Amino acid sequence: MSLWDPQSLRAATRGLTRVPIRAHGVSIDSRSIRTGQLFIALVGENGDGHAHVAAALARGAAGAVVHRLPDDVADDAPLLQVEDTFQALHDMARYARARFTGRLVAVTGSVGKTTTKEMLRMILSAQGKTWAAEASHNNHWGVPLTLARMPPDADYAVVEIGMNHAGEIAPLARLAQPHVAVVTNVASAHIGHLGSIEAIADEKVSIAEGLEPGGVLLLPVDSDQFARMAAASGATVQSVGVGAADHRLLSVQLHADGSDVQASIGGVHLSFTLGTPGRHMATNAVTALAAATALGADPAQGALALEMFRPGAGRGLRRDIDVAGGSAILLDESYNASSAAVRAALAVLALTSAVRRLAVLGDMLELGDAGPAEHLGLAAAVLESADLVFTCGPLMHGLYAAIPPTRRGAHAEGSAQLAPIIAAALRPGDAVLVKGSLGSRMKLVVDAIEVAASDVTKDKV
Repeated sequence: MSLWDPQSLRAATRGLTRVPIRAHGVSIDSRSIRTGQLFIALVGENGDGHAHVAAALARGAAGAVVHRLPDDVADDAPLLQVEDTFQALHDMARYARARFTGRLVAVTGSVGKTTTKEMLRMILSAQGKTWAAEASHNNHWGVPLTLARMPPDADYAVVEIGMNHAGEIAPLARLAQPHVAVVTNVASAHIGHLGSIEAIADEKVSIAEGLEPGGVLLLPVDSDQFARMAAASGATVQSVGVGAADHRLLSVQLHADGSDVQASIGGVHLSFTLGTPGRHMATNAVTALAAATALGADPAQGALALEMFRPGAGRGLRRDIDVAGGSAILLDESYNASSAAVRAALAVLALTSAVRRLAVLGDMLELGDAGPAEHLGLAAAVLESADLVFTCGPLMHGLYAAIPPTRRGAHAEGSAQLAPIIAAALRPGDAVLVKGSLGSRMKLVVDAIEVAASDVTKDKV
């Protein structure tokens, strides 16, 4: 059965085609397209997708959505011509959402939304056919792409919604039309664009504008912005947190490789082991269980599923790596960073048994005038968690200068310069945390560590 057939494509986009198109998937990247997928030729910062239509078809695309005919494509090629491909993607998303018969949850928040989304994927997949956003597809093209790919017969769907500027969440929420909406938390991420915590809270709670009639909004009760968001939402609100809440984290015993959690989800007491460490992960788990319960899933089954949860690369993935003379532990938090997220990652580093604990930190971006103070404010958490600190970027230089010389490893202009220093500095028994905003490119440090580890492994063979 095709995900998109000629009738549904015509109904969704009002486009014209000479050749009937049947596709079992949707892609906007010709480099990774798979046989049988529909390629949508978007025009944006990364170029004009129309220049890659021929390549997509050569790689097996079932067809392409275009708003002009590429010169290097045959007249009888399977092309769906529309007025605007970006609009067509949104039209397909609306059509896909309208034909979807299951229950949908949308997740936003300053920190933890991708992890919460992945926990929901695991919880709901144990109880029915579940569709969830790939990676962090949470922006103006990622959300409609997620919906356009959504199987109409899925029981559950999980959509992640992000933002950088005011006014971005509400239109995506109205596109997704969730039955349950989640705000994981409100923190200083993007404060440089929005100007205040209150403005961030207002933007986050605008996710409620897309709620289906009778829908539920989950809000973090421990946030200073809880009352503001609850009053502004106009929705049925359920609270999540450690305080007096509808869904509560009662206690958590933290270990280096996981946590023992006690929680009350809508009055149902749960005791479970979470397969990843950190108090913030336990909070994410309670939020995910609360959202799943609001969708109609069984929280007890969901809690059992979370025992197998592991974070993804760049989001807290823990793995052993080879170093000269032995092994070390890599905590890969390289995907993104905010003050709250850095503190949470440092707390996990502190839990990790090691001869030395190394914190490798890149700049936290989009903080505006608050940037220098936000970075300096990490000093206490860094000194509590790390034996040696390596930093890169102009903002992290302020933190580096503020810590005692005995804790300083090295500072570099950027991650490319820092990467070889870290790879050379690792010793047997070390635990190394790598974290920074996406724009700080801390994955370069992770890549350098992995290359060095691979070389050591080859030498052992």
